[in-house]
Amino acid sequence: MGRRQVPTRPDYIKWLLLLGAAALVVLLGGYAWRYLMPHSVNVDRYRYPIAGIDVSKHNGDIDYQQVRDDDYQFVFIKASEGMTYKDDAFERNYQGARKAGLKVGAYHFFRKNRTGQEQAENLLAVIKGKELDLPLVIDLEDDWGNGVTVNRKMAIERVMDMIEILTGKGYQVMIYTNLDGYNKYYKDMLGDHDLWLCSFTRPDLLTSLPHCIQQFSHEGKVKGAKGKVDLNVYRGSRSDWERYLASVKKPNS
Repeated sequence: MGRRQVPTRPDYIKWLLLLGAAALVVLLGGYAWRYLMPHSVNVDRYRYPIAGIDVSKHNGDIDYQQVRDDDYQFVFIKASEGMTYKDDAFERNYQGARKAGLKVGAYHFFRKNRTGQEQAENLLAVIKGKELDLPLVIDLEDDWGNGVTVNRKMAIERVMDMIEILTGKGYQVMIYTNLDGYNKYYKDMLGDHDLWLCSFTRPDLLTSLPHCIQQFSHEGKVKGAKGKVDLNVYRGSRSDWERYLASVKKPNS
């Protein structure tokens, strides 16, 4: 056997430079996405009159009566994430939105490195006893820290396990994702469930894909809420909206 070669000092320097360059590309990419890329598209509120917001504890205290007075009709509230995380503002947001007469839904951020059963149990614990008007939402995204070692097949299996448990409890399920997630996860495997699609660059998606709701801005200004708020529209008329609400399956319905 030959002698094992030990990298020389120039080799170490080369790899350090390459790692440094890769880190710089990631940082610049994140900066460009956050500050330079569009985070909103224009939506015709006359054509799509039913609008809503989605919130979590990061939005702080919200005056939901003012939100309703600002011509918003629904809100999706973050309930949970992964196996153990519970949004500690869920109860406050739920009570405020319900009191203001908004239609209310709850969402769970899906962690691909946790089983569907673990995550279903976490979500169900948060929403226990709550009256919800909209489907339970599974937020399925490939963000930087979300189970990067979990392959597509395993991720879909875990999502489907979670869906089976939630539907077994009588809930209707909706998938939230972006265009990448639509192509990677939803289109071929999850198309039997309602879709909430996020897009800040493709206003044409409002008419070209089969989603119920489109998130069209991360930079909304809404009365009653401080700072920027996520904005959404229902893809239909007011009468379509009423029919949709009546069709949503709920426990004991």
